[in-house]
Amino acid sequence: MSRAFIFPGQGSQAVGMGSALAQDHAAARAVFAEVDEALGQNLSRLMFEGPAEELTLTANAQPALMASSIAVLRVLEAERGLDLARDVAFVAGHSLGEYSALAAAGSLSLADAARLLRLRGEAMQKAVPVGSGAMAALLGLDVEAATEVAAQAREGDVCDVANDNGAGQVVVSGHRAAVERAVALAQGRGAKRAVMLNVSAPFHCGLMAPAAEAMREALARVDLRPAKVPVMANVLAAPIAEPAALRDALVEQVTGTVRWRECVAAMAAAGVDAFYEIGTGKVLSGLVKRIAAGSSATPVGSPAEVAAFTL
Repeated sequence: MSRAFIFPGQGSQAVGMGSALAQDHAAARAVFAEVDEALGQNLSRLMFEGPAEELTLTANAQPALMASSIAVLRVLEAERGLDLARDVAFVAGHSLGEYSALAAAGSLSLADAARLLRLRGEAMQKAVPVGSGAMAALLGLDVEAATEVAAQAREGDVCDVANDNGAGQVVVSGHRAAVERAVALAQGRGAKRAVMLNVSAPFHCGLMAPAAEAMREALARVDLRPAKVPVMANVLAAPIAEPAALRDALVEQVTGTVRWRECVAAMAAAGVDAFYEIGTGKVLSGLVKRIAAGSSATPVGSPAEVAAFTL
């Protein structure tokens, strides 16, 4: 069996995330305490108790999801005998989950990952005035058709493919008017559904250029080490491990397309037949099953799921 560990992105957060694991495992409590200290905030209380409106804020959701993922990983290492470099062929994360993957692979320290994600969330929120940007899911179109729709919808505005999630699930992002035009065009191109998303900013499009520059400056000040497990990079759909390449990929990811379908397909083509979604939720597990037929996809987040994990 060849394994990949995958790490969820924004939207998987939920009040109560990590709480049961922290109650049962000292290794998880240590992760949450370190993240709280790094941020100067009791983020773990917000994760465990809410309110949901505050947890969902981009600047909170991003480090919270990373903390939840690394807490699970540390428990697997401490209590289930996991050695990532020995037992896992690739790591990959969806959008902010790429920071979780880098922390898991030893390229980023836990504290640096938390601080970078706090900055990333704030910078992405500030990049575009509230209400002027939007995102929409085009369901039933492949990425080629969605790219044509986005190009046709621009009319001088920004409208880019933000996520190619696989299984006919493509997300576009940009100026609100252009995204609304894309929704109308997609329905005429045979999309099963085209729906505006309830998001706070238009992520992964050209409007995020100020946030990309903020991350370039922040990442230049951070110690990035070679990844002990290859990272399947969102914007490349190819494995990388060296600090310079990792840094460039994280910057490009802010405005670039999350090529999740291609990432999963590349890992499957390289022999991965067992994917484990580490942290909160099971969104990625569902996508994997539709992209890599014949591969298993298992969420690992709750104490019961951690206990059931075997090498």
